[in-house]
Amino acid sequence: MAESQPSLYAAREPVFPKKVYGKFRNLKWAIMIVTLGIYYVTPWIRWDRGPELPDQAVLVDLAHRRFFFFWIEIWPHEFYFVAGLLVMAGLGLFLFTSALGRVWCGYACPQTVWTDLFILVERWIEGDRNARLRLHRQKKLDARKARLRLTKWLAWLLIAVATGGAWVFYFTDAPTLLVDLFTLQAHPIAYTTIAVLTGTTFFFGGFAREQICIYACPWPRIQAAMMDEDTLVVGYRYWRGEPRGKGNVRRRQQADAMAAEASSHAAGPAEGGSYARTPMPDRASDMVPDAHAAETGPGDCIDCMACVNVCPVGIDIRDGQQLECITCALCIDACDEIMEKIGKPRGLIDYMALTDEVREREGKPPKPVWKHVFRPRTILYTSLWSLVGVGLLVALFIRPEIDMTVAPVRNPTFVTLSDGSVRNTYEVRLRNKHGEERPFRLTVRGDPTIRLQLEGTPYGTVNVGANAQKLQRVYLIAPPGSEPAQSERTDVRLWVEDLSNGDRAYEDTIFNGKANQ
Repeated sequence: MAESQPSLYAAREPVFPKKVYGKFRNLKWAIMIVTLGIYYVTPWIRWDRGPELPDQAVLVDLAHRRFFFFWIEIWPHEFYFVAGLLVMAGLGLFLFTSALGRVWCGYACPQTVWTDLFILVERWIEGDRNARLRLHRQKKLDARKARLRLTKWLAWLLIAVATGGAWVFYFTDAPTLLVDLFTLQAHPIAYTTIAVLTGTTFFFGGFAREQICIYACPWPRIQAAMMDEDTLVVGYRYWRGEPRGKGNVRRRQQADAMAAEASSHAAGPAEGGSYARTPMPDRASDMVPDAHAAETGPGDCIDCMACVNVCPVGIDIRDGQQLECITCALCIDACDEIMEKIGKPRGLIDYMALTDEVREREGKPPKPVWKHVFRPRTILYTSLWSLVGVGLLVALFIRPEIDMTVAPVRNPTFVTLSDGSVRNTYEVRLRNKHGEERPFRLTVRGDPTIRLQLEGTPYGTVNVGANAQKLQRVYLIAPPGSEPAQSERTDVRLWVEDLSNGDRAYEDTIFNGKANQ
């Protein structure tokens, strides 16, 4: 009988994180509230820009190809501002990863934030870890299990719909779109976008969870290039915790009592006839560890599995750094709580660097945190991030309120008129970034014989609407026998002037003569 081939793929083991308390868990709650609040509330913030302009503070106006952010307005030709912001985001990610590992993944990544929210709802409905495990292992689908599952899925679905709905509000006026959605008057693209985002949010936050972080996200495989031996990551003090065991509490208490008794006899009686005892430090990082602690007695780890039970990706941090770890630090809160209960200093699991491990094994105190954060790599990332930010601010404040682009019409390159004059045609796009209509005057500089003519008007002025752009056809004409008419190419400069305030802008181009044929 032929042996069956082993499967190359292991079935997913669902992760049911246990509720935990502590400063890192509180920090995650705070970040979740702030980020979700910004996401859901921002489209509803109003901003008065005057007549004929949207009054939504943050709006990606695809119809008019503009992006509004409070008092800032970005036009399509100014996309370099968006590119600069993306560069800053990338450098910021490099900076935080170099200093604190996958801190972005653990606290602010959308997948982490929404997964935390989904787990919170799941815990409210089905109970904490043990209750959810029992429900998961229950094979029979009775009325209670069906009720809990349907309630949970319905709550998840409502969150997912709100997530997809909030996203489309960034692309059109939010109050108007909300009414259109409920009256079935919205564009089909809006319904399609909401449906897609609802489905992905429901699946990623409710069912895929840690699988997205482990398999779909490329960052765990890139982050190693951003980290070095001084990067602070969540780690386990192996030399202090081992050998671990559930009987370590009693054995360690007996060892401590014997050591205290020996120390008191050696030091002599203290005041009042009793023996003084050195107070226990608050965290392990506040003390210089004994380099041979693991050899002289049982470790502080009692193998309670608290760090594993609270991990949102289901790993054991005591096995060392792993690709799956998102540096959320919940295992620190769980371990600190256990250490306090058994009378041991906190910090068995803590933020630490590889250089700290070497120092602590040698009996030396760890480096100060600032020495890990401020080092050549992080200073370089900070400098680059700051340079890009300053450059964007300077470009934002010095950009003109009027703008123009000139595109010569190449078919034909030039036209010879009945009187022998040579005419070139140009498509000039004028942009008025003011909140009211402005008169613009166009002039040409270069060879004095060249004159300018606007299509549709005998004058050299054209009105451009408020916060709008206008495509104007412009003719440059060189008289017969002139040098521009006979030359192959003549450099010219088109000027535009705002007659309301005198602002000016220009664009260089080429006038083509008969020698170019």
